[in-house]
Amino acid sequence: MNDCDFGLIGLAVMGENLALNVESRGWRVAVHNRSTERVDEFMRGRAAGRNFVGCRSIGELVAAVKRPRKLMMLVKAGPAVDQLIEQMRPHLAPGDILIDGGNTHYLDTERRTKEVEAMGLLYVGCGVSGGEEGALKGPSLMPGGSAAAWPRLKPLLQSIAAKVGPNEDIPCCEWVGPGGAGHYVKMVHNGIEYGDMQLICEAYQLLSELGALSNDELYDVFDEWNRGELASYLIEITRDIFSVRDDRGGFLVDRILDVAGAKGTGKWMSQLALDLGVPSTLVTMAVFARALSAQKEARVRASKLLGGPPAGANAALRSAVQATLGERGALVESVRQALYASKIISYAQGFVQLQEASREHDWRLDYGNCALLWRGGCIIRAQFLDRIKEAFDRQPDLENLLLAPYFRDAVAQAQPAWRAVAAAASLTGIPVPAFSAALAYYDSYRRERLPANLLQAQRDYFGAHTFQRVDDPASFHADWLALRKPPRD
Repeated sequence: MNDCDFGLIGLAVMGENLALNVESRGWRVAVHNRSTERVDEFMRGRAAGRNFVGCRSIGELVAAVKRPRKLMMLVKAGPAVDQLIEQMRPHLAPGDILIDGGNTHYLDTERRTKEVEAMGLLYVGCGVSGGEEGALKGPSLMPGGSAAAWPRLKPLLQSIAAKVGPNEDIPCCEWVGPGGAGHYVKMVHNGIEYGDMQLICEAYQLLSELGALSNDELYDVFDEWNRGELASYLIEITRDIFSVRDDRGGFLVDRILDVAGAKGTGKWMSQLALDLGVPSTLVTMAVFARALSAQKEARVRASKLLGGPPAGANAALRSAVQATLGERGALVESVRQALYASKIISYAQGFVQLQEASREHDWRLDYGNCALLWRGGCIIRAQFLDRIKEAFDRQPDLENLLLAPYFRDAVAQAQPAWRAVAAAASLTGIPVPAFSAALAYYDSYRRERLPANLLQAQRDYFGAHTFQRVDDPASFHADWLALRKPPRD
């Protein structure tokens, strides 16, 4: 009986919650999982008495959905998606829509869109962000691929997405662009997420070590920050983490091993930034910070052999830091301003990468809409994304967020504290790779002239790579050996 509005394959945490979300909006949903026991558990449990059809095979699921069918795959990215498409292919009809909701590399989505369209079908790579809670209550959705699919998917996808705006009626779901555009935007979202999380962790270490703030005090600080311009999901959950006690005594966060995992999307963004030649330095440092955290045993060995600034024993050092940052209340405010300025850099870099990728692939992305997609439901949802949308709405061809008046003024205001925090971290030996990368990018971007003239001279000296002159756009090569001044005896 083909009376279902939507089919979903993959009943892991995200799939199950997304299916419940779709059904809760008034749609009838067919579900399937490779392990059919999981289907039975779902139908007996959370789906009991609701508008679901449990299907024990791919053919049964496809047959249960109304044509043109809307079928979402929430399975592990990679070969499993290709295998699933092949399994479904004999059961599909022209005009059916396949939706990949996983964390797929955008090039795979580009390829699959062409292959599936050649079968007479439509294909959508849809970034989904928000975790378990977002999937259930309203995620951020970033669909891209076959444009003809959007009018048919729009009512359903926008009904299940997070809502923002004064009346909470603006869905965080809009068509992104062709091919792999949706998954690329999701990847950049995840890269910014890496940067945000690393910046917050560095702020935590600064406040803990320089300010000696307890977890209870850190809770109060992050609670206050979440009421201002830093208000965001990540600041909110960080606040909550500091309140959780461990059943073995103390606080749970202090009992967690300092080794961070990663699933690869941040690494993809960094790799693709290198391919495009854009300086997404903050996400790259955040990826490397996780990699260095994973070298736990090596760090333990090094900690016994490598020295740094004396911890608390050097009165002159502590005086210098105090003169720079003031007492504890001033330290908290300085770190807040440094965090906000660095966060602006992170988003500025992310949007520069989106702009370059859009030009490379002719996606014609709407950057204001991209900011709106991230305004609710997703992990990086934050109050200041409204400012980003306003900036791009005012100037769609904005070269860099740092040039928009609001962000230019915000960074200018935060700059003294930002520099003081970076200096204090260096003086006391506290690693702040993301704060430092953000500040270095800002200082490089605002400079009319960088030392790359010397670098290009070096390249021409050893490899005849040529150079341009400031007074002539032609290419030149110098015979550096013949022109050099002889060394002194």
